[in-house]
Amino acid sequence: MARTALTIGTLARDAGVNIQTIRFYQRRGLLAMPIRPPGGVRRYAPDAAARIRFIKRAQVLGFSLDEVAVLLGLSDGRHCAETKALAEKKLATVEEKIGDLAAIHKALKGLIAECSKGSRRSGCPIIDTLAAER
Repeated sequence: MARTALTIGTLARDAGVNIQTIRFYQRRGLLAMPIRPPGGVRRYAPDAAARIRFIKRAQVLGFSLDEVAVLLGLSDGRHCAETKALAEKKLATVEEKIGDLAAIHKALKGLIAECSKGSRRSGCPIIDTLAAER
């Protein structure tokens, strides 16, 4: 038997998030807050869990919540070009970060190698490099 409406606790469990996440998404406008009937409990539509999982998957891919809001607005299937452009922009950002991380990796390996040599008479090469005025 399919459920027609979910309490916030059931929705959180079904979507794999906590209740505070649902409330946060509501405050951000990513998820509608259902109306509370007089004397009753708010009930969420069955598709709310799928929407939350969409948000979480987009975040895993590096999209900010503002970008997720745009993706949700494009999710009717008629905006593939706009969605592709947003994904291409995100990919460019990721590639830039990868380059930055590669440079950090190289610098740290070099500093660690200098420490391992023990050739310096005083101080630590890592500390000295961080403290250097350049």
